[in-house]
Parts: sequence; C-alpha cells; structure tokens
Amino acid sequence: MDKNSSPRIYGVLGYPVKHSLSPLMHNAAFQALKINAEYKLFEVKPEELNYFLDSIDKNNILGLNITVPYKERILDFVSKDTESFYLRQIKAVNTIVKKDGIWKGFNTDIPGFLKHLKENFDPRNKRVAVLGAGGVARAVTYVLADSGAKEICIFDIDQAKSENVTHMIKVLFPNFQILAVKDIEQLEIKNKDLLVNATPVGLEETDPCLVKEEMLHKNLFVYDLIYNPLETKLLAQAKKAGAKVSNGLGMLLYQGMLSFKLWTGKDAPLKIMQPALEKGLQECNTR
Repeated sequence: MDKNSSPRIYGVLGYPVKHSLSPLMHNAAFQALKINAEYKLFEVKPEELNYFLDSIDKNNILGLNITVPYKERILDFVSKDTESFYLRQIKAVNTIVKKDGIWKGFNTDIPGFLKHLKENFDPRNKRVAVLGAGGVARAVTYVLADSGAKEICIFDIDQAKSENVTHMIKVLFPNFQILAVKDIEQLEIKNKDLLVNATPVGLEETDPCLVKEEMLHKNLFVYDLIYNPLETKLLAQAKKAGAKVSNGLGMLLYQGMLSFKLWTGKDAPLKIMQPALEKGLQECNTR
C-alpha cells in the first residue's frame, strides 16, 4: 500500500446515511488487504445531489453505494450504454463504479437479498406482502417473483410507485400474480407467509410500527431490510406474535461484498467484513 499517495475514495450516497454501518466493513477490508482507500458517508440533500455528482471526479471518488432516496435518480448519472438487464428493467442502481473513465451502474441488492433470504426462508410457492415500492423494493419484488413466489401484494403511501412496481413485474413475468393495494389492511398479512419491510420506517426511535400486532401470526416470516437498530418495532412485535424474523444485516453484508469486488477487483474478505459489521451494530444498540 502506497501511503504517500492520496487514498481512493468510496462511500455511500443517500439522505439520510448517518445510520449506515457500511464504512466499518469496507474500511476494515481495505486495511486487511492493504488497499490505499477510504469509505465515507455522503449525506446529500435532494436539492444538492446534482452539485455533488458534478464534483465527484475532482474529489477522487471512484465508487459509491447508493441508498434512499437516490437508487432511481442515479440512473441519469451512469452511462446509458453500460446499463445491464437489471438496470433497464428494475430501474434501480445501488452501486456505481468508474471504469475506463465511464461511470457504470450495478444492482448488488438483488443477489445480496437473494443470498440472505434463502439462508432463512424459501420463497417458492409462498404468499408475500411487501411494504414500500422504492428502489430496494423493486429489487426485492424481482427476486421474489424470479424465485417462484406464489403471489405478491405491495403497498406504498405513494400509490403510483406501487403501480410502477406491479407493471415492472408483469412485464418481466407475465403470468405472475402481483397486486398493488391502497392500504396496509388490504395486504391481508394474516394470509401471507412472508412480510418484507422495504421502507425506511423504523430507522428512528420515534417511527411508528406500520403493521398492527393482530395482523401478525406465528407462521409468518418477517424480513425488515433495516439493520440499525438491530430490532425495529416491527421485528419486536413479530417476535411477540411468534413469527420468525430477520433484519437486513445479512443483505447489507452480501451486497457490500459484491460492491467491494466491483470497485477493487479483489474478493471481499467475509471473515473481516462480517465481524466488523456485527461489532458496530452491537455497539450502536448498547449506547
């Protein structure tokens, strides 16, 4: 590692991102592999996004993870001729990297979510309810439909977003059963096998629980993509109802490892990144 040269800069772009633990795993990996690089938090307000992107090259930024609310907007930034199948259809990017002078976009949420979900739950022939219809929900619904789920019901406070997700799935999987509903009650969670929270509701202590306790049941698997706090109100309520639960830490780890490989060309060190994440999360939740 050349300590005399300026470090390559990577990071996560979103609003908010103060809660992110991604710097812990990536900086631990850079140090372990002796890579002269640093991973930072870039909390950028929506009105400041264009200025940030215009300044990205001069700030020596070579790769970014993209999170709420920019997974869709970043499509306008990456090279159009490098769009993959996922980007064209799902219209959500969570990782960008500069290669040969061109910014290319990827979606590592898809394989990251798939790997972690299947460690805990087999979605084949299962009925699913999804909360949220943003960029990460587009990746989640794609994974579920492609993995053989029986049906998906999706709710977002922005009905147009829910309709856009259902349209995307129907184009990709013409015979798949997916329905956008107008309120959480219409998700009929009592009749579902899997509930996925793909909204940011739960990040703050003051956030309400979107799902009423009586909607949950012991045969349900509840997957909350939020990982910090360790246990959201939704997960606590689901456990009380006897349901099996998971937060999104595993998805964060796996998508992060894939991003690391895209940026550096090196295999991500699982045995370094996973403990760094887990330690950081425990510290956050004992303060």
